[in-house]
Amino acid sequence: MTLALIDLQNIFADPDSGWATPDFARVIEPTKQLIEQFAPDVVFTRFVAPEKPVGAWVPYYEAFPFALQPPDADDYQLVDEFKGASTLDKTTFGAWGPDLAAAVGADGRLVLGGVTTDCCVISTALAAVDAGVRVQVVEEACAGSTEESHRKALDIMRLYAPMLEIVSLELVR
Repeated sequence: MTLALIDLQNIFADPDSGWATPDFARVIEPTKQLIEQFAPDVVFTRFVAPEKPVGAWVPYYEAFPFALQPPDADDYQLVDEFKGASTLDKTTFGAWGPDLAAAVGADGRLVLGGVTTDCCVISTALAAVDAGVRVQVVEEACAGSTEESHRKALDIMRLYAPMLEIVSLELVR
């Protein structure tokens, strides 16, 4: 089983960011507990802007020009609590792909936490389920762009049971 922690970055933690996640701070302690439980099978992901957006990403970055920064920009670094951890970088909302699939390995089980529940977490979870992976999303270790969006995303993911489970911290297995 592999723990993937989605986008625990400054750009989502900073209240002044255009992508601020209001409940970001709430996920730090549950995330630390998950890391203790899953180490060394932990993958941190980072959403980073592409050097040159193409396709549908062009109008996206026209709407969010502040995000067109290089991957080494402070905004794109992991928050201080997790600084220095190696990361799997992606220019897409979902982190599922060959690299994360290799980390999950043959057992096909993935546990997710991170931000935002209603964007990058759900995108990663659904792509992994489509690939045949059993997914658990840890409710306390996720935060949405709003509390309402967080709840809606969890409710949508519940529709994918039994392949995708929404679990509390103490029920991760």
